[in-house]
Amino acid sequence: MSIAIIDYGAGNLRSVQKALQKLGFQAELTSDKAFIKSARGIILPGVGSFDAAINELRAKNLEGAIAEAIALGKPFLGICLGFQLLFESSEEGKQNGLGILEGTVKRFSVDLPVPHMGWNRLIIKHKSPIFNGIETGAMVYFAHSYYCAPKNDIIVSTVTDYGIDFASSASKDNVFGIQFHPEKSSEIGLKILKNFGELCSK
Repeated sequence: MSIAIIDYGAGNLRSVQKALQKLGFQAELTSDKAFIKSARGIILPGVGSFDAAINELRAKNLEGAIAEAIALGKPFLGICLGFQLLFESSEEGKQNGLGILEGTVKRFSVDLPVPHMGWNRLIIKHKSPIFNGIETGAMVYFAHSYYCAPKNDIIVSTVTDYGIDFASSASKDNVFGIQFHPEKSSEIGLKILKNFGELCSK
């Protein structure tokens, strides 16, 4: 059974699919609600703006399918904007997020170039299964102007320093979110996708 990569018109879908396939996992791009609910695991990628993305998800009636799949305990991974959509709201837009994780999304207000682009370090805060075999200091690739601010720090898996320590990943039960792009993060990114794929295979 495949991993469902939710196709709602956002970018970087094919590159995530190809990375998973390179690792030996079946992965399908889909906006079919029944397929999403029956998949072994679900990935919500994303590039673009918060309101446009959440509106597209709702136009395709995918919000309920996402909530149902998570409630069934299926491993779920939000990537970049897909991570941000899991929260309740964003300073980037006016629409409510999916509200799966408590907290909001904020714009960087730092004396550094925004967007935050390029390689930066992960600092492990709380162990998460998708970071098995990965240590503090691992470098991953970022491209974002907004960052997630969870209400409860206990869900923060890693932080990254960009003028402030921001939550570069989070996990709660079967829900995982990463702000960076694993498909652009060389061996570390592939290791994270491999860890997620193995969770889906259990």
